[in-house]
Amino acid sequence: MDDEKLRRGEEISTALLKAIEESKIAIIVFSENYASSTWCLDELVKIIECMRTKGQLVYPVFYKVDPTEVRHHPLKGSFGKAMASHEKLFKNDMEKVRKWRSTLTDAANVSGSHFQNGYESSFIQNVIEDVSKRLNHTILHVAEHPVGLKPRVLELNSLLKVGSASDVGMVGIYGIGGIGKTTLARAVYNLIADQFEGTSFLSKVRETSTKQSLTQLQETLLYEMLGDEITKLGTMNRGITVLKMKLRCKKVLLILDDVDRLEQLHALAGGCDWFGPGSRIIITTRNKSLLTKYKVQNIYNVTELNDREALELLSWNVFQRNEPDPSYVEISNCVLRYAKGLPLALKVLGSILSGKGIDEWESVLDEYEINLKGEILNVLRVSYDDLEDNEKKIFLDIACFFEGDQPCDCVEIFFHACGFFPKLCIRILEDKSLITIHEHDNVVRVHELIRRMGREIVRQESISEPSKRSRLWFNDYVCKVQAENMVRSAK
Repeated sequence: MDDEKLRRGEEISTALLKAIEESKIAIIVFSENYASSTWCLDELVKIIECMRTKGQLVYPVFYKVDPTEVRHHPLKGSFGKAMASHEKLFKNDMEKVRKWRSTLTDAANVSGSHFQNGYESSFIQNVIEDVSKRLNHTILHVAEHPVGLKPRVLELNSLLKVGSASDVGMVGIYGIGGIGKTTLARAVYNLIADQFEGTSFLSKVRETSTKQSLTQLQETLLYEMLGDEITKLGTMNRGITVLKMKLRCKKVLLILDDVDRLEQLHALAGGCDWFGPGSRIIITTRNKSLLTKYKVQNIYNVTELNDREALELLSWNVFQRNEPDPSYVEISNCVLRYAKGLPLALKVLGSILSGKGIDEWESVLDEYEINLKGEILNVLRVSYDDLEDNEKKIFLDIACFFEGDQPCDCVEIFFHACGFFPKLCIRILEDKSLITIHEHDNVVRVHELIRRMGREIVRQESISEPSKRSRLWFNDYVCKVQAENMVRSAK
């Protein structure tokens, strides 16, 4: 990807940056004088950025350089001397030097090849074969605009400890619908898949298992892991036996996306003894209790985007750039207050608002303020539909009648007085990401869009006649229904 017309140390051209972004793999050759070139270091920063945000494969080659010189903190040998020189040259921009240092370490920690002596032609052939194997891994589409993804990928990757632990590790990703669990899992898959002998990303397990048998999912898993023709397993129990037999000596990466039943985990992930040393299993779910029951010790809670990230994501979806048009800043902040950091809502609203004037924005927001609908509603209510009747009643009461933070003890007393046994139900609502209970102050909180989802479910009980709904929370509706009842009584 090098451009011979670029002089050493010259600022990277737009064309080269584009070439890096569009590449499936970047092969970095660390030679003795590599770190003395600021151009090489800037290029490396871009490559590592693409690795983290786009899942680009990175393959380092250490050419007559000891890998520990690059991995070591502080940097050693010629790399340490080069960075010391840069610190003097860029003493007014030490952040740039710090970025170069950390990026060198990040790149060097990716598995690659080391050439010290011998036949270069044989070494090059080995590199070609190794790179070809890695390119055979399918690169998953992550997101058109991966805003806020990088820090979350780094946090999750630190839990996985790929390469630093030889045992089999399981990590759970949980959070409300539309928060970005699948997007995060895809990004991490792209980042680490090349470090495993076999990989499988089983998407939408909840949905797929209703259309196919778990045995068919086992067959898909084996096909993706081994690359052989699909093996007909016949029964789920035989599938378990075959999975254990064929995978127990392999270092594999398995991602089970959107799991909602324990039997899915039993059939597809079993226990740690199913897989070879160094294997990693990632499970995404809305139900935290599944992870605790399955004894998954490392659990990552995907949180909402902060205001800066939310504004950037909205801007990309509306304006195709990282910030809003100056005349749209105020109305954009109204969208942020509505979406409350939920990526799905920002994406959906962004696509609706793109190309529209401020008056139309206000109209769309007014409509969504009254009625949550479409994809946002459908995604959020999946967790509600999975509840038992008493759990649904308690959730709808919380969504309709409890504004703001409420002490958990008071909520339990209220529902106990109404004839419920609330302690278990409230715990289930928390496990299924419909409410949160903050440990430090023991209060119940509900994401604003989850609250709107609950109220929309009640509204749909009788759209045109509020008196036929199970719950009323707007004063106007309450007064209207009371007036209607008084008229009926008078008659």
